[in-house]
Amino acid sequence: MVEGTVQMTREGYGFVVVPDREDDIYIPQNRMLHSLNGDLVRVAVTRKKDAKHRSEGEVVAILERSAKPFIGILQILGEQGWVIVESRVMPYDIRVPLDGVDEDAGWKKVAVQVVDWPMHSEAPVGKIIDILGEPGENDTEMHAILAEFGLPYRFDPKVEEAAAKIPVEIDAKEVKRRKDMRGTLTFTIDPADAKDFDDAVSLQELENGNYEIGVHIADVTHYVRPHDIIDKEAYERGTSVYLVDRTVPMLPEVLSNNLCSLRAGEDKLTYSAVFEVTPTAKVVKRWFGRTIINSDRRYSYEQAQEVIDTAGDYTLKYLGDMGSGVATKSIKVSSRRRKGESFSDKDVACAILTLHAIAGKLREQRFQSGSISFERPEMKVIVDASGKPVDVVQRISKEANWLIEEFMLLANKEVATCVTKGLRLKEPTFVYRVHDEPDYDKVRNLKDFVKHFGYQMGSVNNAREVASELNALLEKAKGKPECGAIEIIALRSMARAKYSTDNVGHYGLGFEYYTHFTSPIRRYPDMMVHRLLTHYLDKGKNEEKNRWEELCKHSSNREHLATEAERSSIKYKLAEYMQDKVGQEFEGSVSGITEWGMYVEIEPTKVEGMVMLREIKEDFFIYDEKNYCLIGKSTRKRFTLGDKVRIKVSKTNLEQKLIDYTLVWDPEWNKISSKKKSARKK
Repeated sequence: MVEGTVQMTREGYGFVVVPDREDDIYIPQNRMLHSLNGDLVRVAVTRKKDAKHRSEGEVVAILERSAKPFIGILQILGEQGWVIVESRVMPYDIRVPLDGVDEDAGWKKVAVQVVDWPMHSEAPVGKIIDILGEPGENDTEMHAILAEFGLPYRFDPKVEEAAAKIPVEIDAKEVKRRKDMRGTLTFTIDPADAKDFDDAVSLQELENGNYEIGVHIADVTHYVRPHDIIDKEAYERGTSVYLVDRTVPMLPEVLSNNLCSLRAGEDKLTYSAVFEVTPTAKVVKRWFGRTIINSDRRYSYEQAQEVIDTAGDYTLKYLGDMGSGVATKSIKVSSRRRKGESFSDKDVACAILTLHAIAGKLREQRFQSGSISFERPEMKVIVDASGKPVDVVQRISKEANWLIEEFMLLANKEVATCVTKGLRLKEPTFVYRVHDEPDYDKVRNLKDFVKHFGYQMGSVNNAREVASELNALLEKAKGKPECGAIEIIALRSMARAKYSTDNVGHYGLGFEYYTHFTSPIRRYPDMMVHRLLTHYLDKGKNEEKNRWEELCKHSSNREHLATEAERSSIKYKLAEYMQDKVGQEFEGSVSGITEWGMYVEIEPTKVEGMVMLREIKEDFFIYDEKNYCLIGKSTRKRFTLGDKVRIKVSKTNLEQKLIDYTLVWDPEWNKISSKKKSARKK
């Protein structure tokens, strides 16, 4: 007997995923015992996996029903209600009692939770937990996505009331307890549409030629105390959720967008990591503690990038081997708060260039130490005021993004290193952001796969070799048609990052110690890290490990759900975007291969859809799993990842967030088989 979680299909059969087991267990529909997607079950394995068959089993007990709701349309038939479920993992409609349900709820979209499924009944019984609204309306559909993953989309009024009562004014005694850094040149760099600014950076040049660089993080835990009503809500949420058209914050907006947000020109309480850094980006001193800052400027990434791109407009001196400039004007601590002075735009621009130069060196050192460079293009759906998608564009990451990224990575790494090694604690309980080593079998499969494109990978028998070979491979493939496909397969070989009190390092970044310290407005683990760091800096005793590990597991799970919801909102908006393009043809490339079809990303938007094999009438295609390709039985035409194809948009399905393409057949493909036969005769 084994225990695991059900993954169900629309057809009624399912698979049980068992922790630490390589293969999933197939469960025929008549052996499901009325278990549903997400249920925790006990399974008797009736057939073990062999060369010809997968593992098969039978559900013998439902240990725990999933709390996640299903989404559907409420249909009222007399005194009986039915929820017509719209899900790829739920083949049954759900019977619901109508007690307490408004009469006008019929045909509205609802969230329903299954509470029972009697053995004699043909349908599960559920209860309506929320009426979401009219189907097709933007708010309804976004709320439905959140509800599907068990994520909230509104705050309890009591939480909002508690947040509103937090004093806005900073107490003078609190200022005295902190390091005052309001005189140091400080600024934020964030997306143009950002509302919550949870990090700022500061810079001053020291007399010895080094730089003092501060990474200042909103001091959320000053305002949110352990186990208060706001803290409990933040813990339950775990993270902010970023849907296409909205942000669902972890904290009430009075905190995330006001009290804790590091807005320019306002005194703000922060938790800071301050480093003395040499011109070659070597950290020689570090300090962690609570501070007060006043940001001089708020830059968007685009504005900061403009400064970097126009560096020649500023008076510069060059830093030897760094290859980038810093200001000739020494950036020292100013007394502007007493004299009413302020830093000029040129001062801030010169500071950006200095930090850009040092960030470049940090980035170079990171990749030399084994960090892996995945730079798969990220697409952004542009929506109008009503939430309707109007365009899909590539989200471009430039040096300004890297600048902030490197200093956030530095702060996260140094905080974890400090607690683990610097405070002389014996095996301290701490929250790490861990990323385990890759699956070496999958890496070897990648090595075989890329041979089809003419790439040769060297030895991949240990972590350092894999990192080195992957970086070399990705650099060679950059800009090539097959690059996206190679990155997909490479990413599949990687472990999923998570939070844990057991440190195994962060493989993808090449760091021995790493945590999340820099985003407490939007991530609960960062609040946990702030509290633990404060506790240990105040000479506190080691914390009880099991309690913090449970917090880590919960946070990892909430992060995963938020990521799934974000992806679901993107899929919905992409399907909506493609609705008026049905019948149009596009060039694209094969981005995925399965036994039932191939995924194609069209140009230039990278919108992905499925070409079903059963819809290809010109040939019967066979799936070659080992070589990641499809082979035509008659024509011998091969499709593999990265191949260029032409498709026609055939249909979209908003409810299931699907886009279907039809392959535009090239008559030249019919000649492939004849050419091969001719070649054999010769």
